[in-house]
Amino acid sequence: MKVTGIIPARYGAARLPGKPLRDICGHPMIWWVYQRVRTVDKLTEIYVATDDTRIREVCEENNIPVVMTADTHRTAAHRLQEVSETISADFYIQLNGDEPLINTEAIIAAIPDDVPTDREFGTNIITEMTDPAQVMDPSNIKMVFDTNMNALYMSRTPIPYPFKSLNYKYYKHVGIIGYNKRMLDFYRDSVPGRFEVIEGIDTLRFLDYGKQLKLSLVQECHSLSVDTEKDLEIVTRLLKEQQEK
Repeated sequence: MKVTGIIPARYGAARLPGKPLRDICGHPMIWWVYQRVRTVDKLTEIYVATDDTRIREVCEENNIPVVMTADTHRTAAHRLQEVSETISADFYIQLNGDEPLINTEAIIAAIPDDVPTDREFGTNIITEMTDPAQVMDPSNIKMVFDTNMNALYMSRTPIPYPFKSLNYKYYKHVGIIGYNKRMLDFYRDSVPGRFEVIEGIDTLRFLDYGKQLKLSLVQECHSLSVDTEKDLEIVTRLLKEQQEK
């Protein structure tokens, strides 16, 4: 099975412009992401997908496979769909370009043993939340699922509600998502669904339209994305400590 990892990379991040190229210990951030994900043997190939020539040039200088995509894409899934038009694969994994410490176990968990070809299919990673502050934070997308680990709903609100029982755990969405080609094509050809519009969650579109999103639980998979200068300082310190060890 051919599994292609795609790292969407935009230059114009509102809070940290040019962040894929920000220096971390002598290398651009996108280099660190690529070096980390390339250790995952289950990924047949990996590409950076960008709409910016500055990112493309840096990737080429660092021998990172890169493809140019349109600058009109609103979401990463749209960018992945464009890549799927020219790069054929059985399954595509969306990898965050702002996570130099991305969890490689989560990437492996997002790759299924078999991929259906007769219908839309996707995967998503979840992890347990134990801190009440995490549960209340609307930036953490809460997930509920059936006994077969198929997603039922996702929300910025803590769900389920503890009306008759406290015997449950909260789980959050982790932004490592897998798609077959049919799922990506569906996303391109569809419009935002009712609950996607209400919650402001792009991935919710698949559930709005009844598509299968298979979940995999990875313990203690708490991502550290670089969105601010402070995040950059933290990641730089952690990578320095890893290098020293």
